[in-house]
Amino acid sequence: MKTLFDKVWDAHAVHEAPHHPSVLYVDLHLVHEVPSPQAFSGLEARGLPVRRPERTLATMDHSTPTRPGGLAVVDDAGRAQLETLARRCAEHGIELFDLSSPHNGIVHVVAPEQGRTHPGMTVVCGDSHTATHGAFGALAFVIGTSEVEQVLATQCLLTWRPLPYEVRFEGTAPEGVSAKDLILALIAEIGVGGGAGHGVVYRGDAVRALSMEGRMTLCNMSIEAGARAGMVAPDDTTFAYLAGRPGAPADFDAAVARWRTLRTDDGAYFARTVSLDASRVSPRITWGTTPA
Repeated sequence: MKTLFDKVWDAHAVHEAPHHPSVLYVDLHLVHEVPSPQAFSGLEARGLPVRRPERTLATMDHSTPTRPGGLAVVDDAGRAQLETLARRCAEHGIELFDLSSPHNGIVHVVAPEQGRTHPGMTVVCGDSHTATHGAFGALAFVIGTSEVEQVLATQCLLTWRPLPYEVRFEGTAPEGVSAKDLILALIAEIGVGGGAGHGVVYRGDAVRALSMEGRMTLCNMSIEAGARAGMVAPDDTTFAYLAGRPGAPADFDAAVARWRTLRTDDGAYFARTVSLDASRVSPRITWGTTPA
């Protein structure tokens, strides 16, 4: 009996040993312009190619201008980052959504939009909100610059295994209560460090009732509770979202049959469990401050 988290982790564990970090295979590596220049320089210094460029997707999204003009209105540091990313992607054969691409956008939006994030995947990115992709039943989390280099070079990551954490939102959320209200209610309950060292699996009727966008918000903000990742088991809502998108599997029906197995088994072990009554959650405002 396994949790959703454990099923995806175990399917990607290349090597595990007691008291040592695991070697985890990465299905999709998302890259943007901020941590990647140093990582690519590290590869160049070692004379290493990108191990799996076809499993790497890059977009310009952090140092990009918010008004028309493209690179002409970017400051010198931002321009250097963007130009370096474009050059390195061309050198290594990595697909890039640059400023001229109609697919350019926020790194954790473009992959779902293009159907590149699938249930059961491992997804990493040098960005704190990589947990967003957990909405699809993927195991997704942030990595640092040295780890970006590690994944580019090997398509694997040396990392410690988090503990599974069950969060249940039971009941029906009132009208006007969004996914952000649910996750803020959880953080109020467990604290900004309450999820530290854990991978959260979100369950319950209120989670199932969320749209894919709502689930992405829920998983995205898992890190605001200190968790490494957040996940929702895929279901018909997930499959309907992915159907027909450019990156969806060619044999979609066969993929859906596999994806339906990605659920937590009855009686599976969770290191921690918390349950909240969604019907008692009200709309919330956060001022961006914390007593932590």
